[in-house]
Amino acid sequence: MIKVRALSKLYRGKSVVDDVTVEIHPRKITSFIGPNGAGKSTLLSMICRLVEADSGSVLVDQSDVRKMKSTDFAKKVSILKQSNFMNVRLTVRELVSFGRFPYSKGRLTEEDEQMVEQSLEYMHLTDIQGSFLDELSGGQRQRAFIAMVMAQDTEYILLDEPLNNLDMKHSVQIMKILRRLVDELGKTVVVVLHDINFASVYSDRIIAMKDGKVIKDGPTYEIIQSEALRDIYDMDIPIQKMGKNRICVYFNS
Repeated sequence: MIKVRALSKLYRGKSVVDDVTVEIHPRKITSFIGPNGAGKSTLLSMICRLVEADSGSVLVDQSDVRKMKSTDFAKKVSILKQSNFMNVRLTVRELVSFGRFPYSKGRLTEEDEQMVEQSLEYMHLTDIQGSFLDELSGGQRQRAFIAMVMAQDTEYILLDEPLNNLDMKHSVQIMKILRRLVDELGKTVVVVLHDINFASVYSDRIIAMKDGKVIKDGPTYEIIQSEALRDIYDMDIPIQKMGKNRICVYFNS
């Protein structure tokens, strides 16, 4: 379990994340939702040690992340950032192999190669593993980065807006893959999402932020309610049931 305790961050005197305390439950998909500027990405970055908190703490399986060795942390927690620009020309397989760096330090063993193969197969990338990243579609490239995270073989996988700039088909593919990572491989996935319907359909839990604070935190069915969504987004959002799913009809709200 990841435990966030009283975490805060200031930028130029403005509170971006304000005294946040939450828990990330194991073997579930937890989605961070909320309006732009709510602090979702900053909170995710502090959990992953990409941004230093001004106060508070983050515990991963009872260990304070500030005291963990970088290699130990990289074997526990992986992150896929919003921007994945690389100023080098890599093939899909070369990118995925980077996920093994905490273990191999660049010298891949047979075990490392097997993990790379498994990740490529899981993400349906085997046929294009020799292709360069700049030759791929946006959806293929995003799957390649997720395969790299898979190859890192961490219990906790954190993704910051992985659906950014993807069309509907590829967005659905990515969310189905994240669901499989939890259901089939027992991973714990945390994802920042803007589309609340993807959060509704694929998440087990939702943490909603607004103005740097957590204002809702609970199982998906408790958060995807018109009253709760009004508190988060300041608008009336009708809910329709489609099978087991709750769909938010916000297009003409």
